Amino acid sequence: MDNATVWIVIAGLALGSFGLRFVFIGLIGDRALPDWLQRHLRYTAVAVLPGLVAPMVMWPSATEGSPDPARLVAAIATIAVSYFTKNVLFAMATGAATLFIALSVLS
Repeated sequence: MDNATVWIVIAGLALGSFGLRFVFIGLIGDRALPDWLQRHLRYTAVAVLPGLVAPMVMWPSATEGSPDPARLVAAIATIAVSYFTKNVLFAMATGAATLFIALSVLS
């Protein structure tokens, strides 16, 4: 790509990012959000985190895109611990420890 194309893409992404933030902060920042919208926004983090983690579990770059048993075991352990304890930090720590142990045992 030439420099002009790169800068056009960067400027477009910057304007889009600014526009998305301005809608919530600039236009409705001083007003109370409706209850139905606040209810839906509560689940944003719950929806985003699996979306970020799932590709790293199913197609990890460490294994050139093929599923890895150690990562699958760690994901299953994290899901199980989070389901039973309802503690996000404990689930993440358990998943990290499980991944560390599984990588050392299975590799």
